[in-house]
Amino acid sequence: MTWVKTEFRSLFAEPSRNGVYKSKEHHGSGVKVINMGELFAHDRIGSQDMARLQLTEQELAQAAVRNGDLLFGRRSLVEEGAGRCALAWGLEEPTVFESSIIRVRLDQGVACPAFYYYYFRSPTGRARIRSIVGGATVKGIRGSDLQRIEVDRPPLDVQDQIANRLSHFDDLIEINRRRIALLEESARLLYREWFVNLRFPGYQLVSMVDGLPEKWQVTKYGDILDAIGGATPSTKRLDYWDGDVVWLTPTDVTRNDCLYLPVSARKITEAGYASCSTTLLPAGTIFMTSRASIGYFALLDQPACTNQGFIAIVPKLSNTRNFLLLNLMSRVDEFEAMATGSTFKELGKKTFREMRVLMPSQEVLDAFEAATLPIIEQVTVLKKQIVALIRARDELLPKLMSGAIQV
Repeated sequence: MTWVKTEFRSLFAEPSRNGVYKSKEHHGSGVKVINMGELFAHDRIGSQDMARLQLTEQELAQAAVRNGDLLFGRRSLVEEGAGRCALAWGLEEPTVFESSIIRVRLDQGVACPAFYYYYFRSPTGRARIRSIVGGATVKGIRGSDLQRIEVDRPPLDVQDQIANRLSHFDDLIEINRRRIALLEESARLLYREWFVNLRFPGYQLVSMVDGLPEKWQVTKYGDILDAIGGATPSTKRLDYWDGDVVWLTPTDVTRNDCLYLPVSARKITEAGYASCSTTLLPAGTIFMTSRASIGYFALLDQPACTNQGFIAIVPKLSNTRNFLLLNLMSRVDEFEAMATGSTFKELGKKTFREMRVLMPSQEVLDAFEAATLPIIEQVTVLKKQIVALIRARDELLPKLMSGAIQV
């Protein structure tokens, strides 16, 4: 099938616009603002938690985002972020976008926003975007170039059919993500009820000794877990890469959307990880980012090693992993406050090992592990389903956009 080609701006309902910039004193309250973080983390942006910004009525009117708006990354330190496209969808309250983003509002009488969102995620659309990316240190696109690129324009009914077919995958993905969020929140609430409110099973029958439940004790992280750092192998040795061993980077974790991480961006050979004296860590290790972006967590069901920027946590005692995971997640503000460094903040392993922690009795730990294990397992199952849905969608996408599959 041959589709008509047209300049992108011929589909606009109004001129494209860059987002709003406000100084720090205007941040923290007001309307939701879409930043590059949301653009990197989400394909469809609307109901997620976001930063907030105080704006005048005029600024709000100019920078408002509506359902169906296309949002393009205007500048990025990495080339993949320049021109990255997301779709505003599911907005529930006034929302604006920041200055590193370009908003495109299409005329929905001739163009289906969801179709063009998928178009710019396809190889064809990404090639169009790459043709206008410029910059040395910071990569970026300009709105004036974006509006002049040539795009395919199938009939509107075909656009709608393609978008509906692909949206089916994203709808299922979104359902799974919401279920994961509820499961993880249930685990956090359970931890708070047992170990902050001290309403663990049988608490009424437990005696208090020196202000603590009997058999509970205050100890140090270093006494109950091994805290292991990562290392950096040579990126110039091509024979170190594309191996069979999972190589975890902070970006893998900060861009993941739940506790379970099924894939990593890179894999290393056995010679590669041996060259940098890193440790191959067992499945089930708790990985916590400890540099710059502190307090993001990941669990893997396969052995892995890491570069710098992590504290890998291996419990020394039985049935303590989920307790430690939820405990660590509850203390991220403390970790950030104790991090040091001038260029970027880092939580040192020695500092971390010396931190005090309240350890419950083994009976309570056993019960908590039994209560939370099904939650973590269900998160894992749902995340694997998401990965499978993304793979199926991305395999179908170029075939639909090229006309190889008719709708």
